[in-house]
Amino acid sequence: MAMGSASCISLVVLVALATAASGQLSSTFYDTSCPRALVAIKSGVAAAVSSDPRMGASLLRLHFHDCFVQGCDASVLLTGMEQNAGPNVGSLRGFGVIDNIKTQLESVCKQTVSCADILTVAARDSVVALGGPSWTVPLGRRDSTTASASLANSDLPGPSSSRSQLEAALLKKNLNTVDMVALSGAHTIGKAQCSNFRTRIYGGDTNINTAFATSLKANCPQSGGNTNLANLDTMTPNAFDNAYYTNLLSQKGLLHSDQVLFNNETTDNTVRNFASNAAAFSSAFTTAMIKMGNIAPLTGTQGQIRLSCSKVNS
Repeated sequence: MAMGSASCISLVVLVALATAASGQLSSTFYDTSCPRALVAIKSGVAAAVSSDPRMGASLLRLHFHDCFVQGCDASVLLTGMEQNAGPNVGSLRGFGVIDNIKTQLESVCKQTVSCADILTVAARDSVVALGGPSWTVPLGRRDSTTASASLANSDLPGPSSSRSQLEAALLKKNLNTVDMVALSGAHTIGKAQCSNFRTRIYGGDTNINTAFATSLKANCPQSGGNTNLANLDTMTPNAFDNAYYTNLLSQKGLLHSDQVLFNNETTDNTVRNFASNAAAFSSAFTTAMIKMGNIAPLTGTQGQIRLSCSKVNS
């Protein structure tokens, strides 16, 4: 009898484990429940990036800032909270693009496609829209009912981060040094505000090309103009390529946290490799993006599928 009870308990445990496993992400998650989900997201992103190429970088950054705080759970899309944190306030963009895609999907697949998945796929589609590599996105994330400004302030690496600080921030999310260098390559597109590189161009850093620093000063004065923008990649600012790494080789990284990757550091050889081998960068970047997209997702019955990405369901 005891044996029978033990077998019964073992069966319950096995069923529980199988249920937990089935709650993991799958690239075919919406094939039956919302077969046109991926097409709708791609279309929405393509239209947004076509009218504003910078939006591709903004959506990619929005995904990064989501995943590094509580995992990839769309917490960053909730009004207030994380949006008001230091790394996010006044600089995060793309909320309207995600909202528009969500509205379209709600009209055809009611409360089926999560905001977290929309944002994750939109990040991939943004890279593709600007000429970068594609990858298969595992799906099935659910949306959080909470957000954390304090975690956004503590867990998101900033523009003044050192290489070791960057490594520590990514290691905390189970991302390694190669992932770190590859994900930094997202700065091959997009812009940064003057306040984030002013110190670097006015003598705070010695590892900067003098002519490059001078060229940035016109639009980034020593005082004022905090939100004035500069391209993160001056060579091909709207093309997702490996020029970011070529820039680093000639000390033309815009942010301190960019140039630290090539500054007599342990990451120098990886930067050289990505600068000379676009395929190596693309491969490492897609690998890192999939890993980042898998940070602590809510699955199964965890969280919810929000009806509107900016607020929890009432």
